[in-house]
Amino acid sequence: MPKALWIAHVNVIDTEAYGRYAALAGPAIAAHGGHFLARATRYVQLEGPERPRNVVAEFPSLEAAEACYHSDAYQEALSHAKGAAERELCVVELSTSSL
Repeated sequence: MPKALWIAHVNVIDTEAYGRYAALAGPAIAAHGGHFLARATRYVQLEGPERPRNVVAEFPSLEAAEACYHSDAYQEALSHAKGAAERELCVVELSTSSL
């Protein structure tokens, strides 16, 4: 089963509320086998709207990443991000063949 990447582009509006989200989201992601590859590191915006906080987490599968998102623990974390940030989030399955 191919691994998957959870990719988020975020503009934080309320740092205190978003901090509560981040404190709860990390353990929820880890509980589903996810780990961070990049979180709020340097970036270059080449196209589209700029979101200064970019996060990439690797999961064992697309299904694990989706299960994490829908889990009670992550939804509790997400309740703190609503209204505290503008976000886009997608999960991308890694290709098993070379390009």
